[in-house]
Amino acid sequence: MKRGDQYHKWVEWSDEDQAYLGLCPDLITGIHGDDPVQVYRELCEVVDEVIEACDREGRSLPPVKVRPMREVA
Repeated sequence: MKRGDQYHKWVEWSDEDQAYLGLCPDLITGIHGDDPVQVYRELCEVVDEVIEACDREGRSLPPVKVRPMREVA
């Protein structure tokens, strides 16, 4: 499992923004776009980049706080 996999990520539609929002509240405020699959792909890339930047700068990662409502079997 990649380190970024421990952080909960999701994509949802925003009527206000008229776009899909990619969210990972433990690490970033989010990204947006027109294609939900592309937004999720980019979200995963941004999360990995944030983790790499923290490593380069010697900063520790924030703890995982946001979790799905239930585990999927």
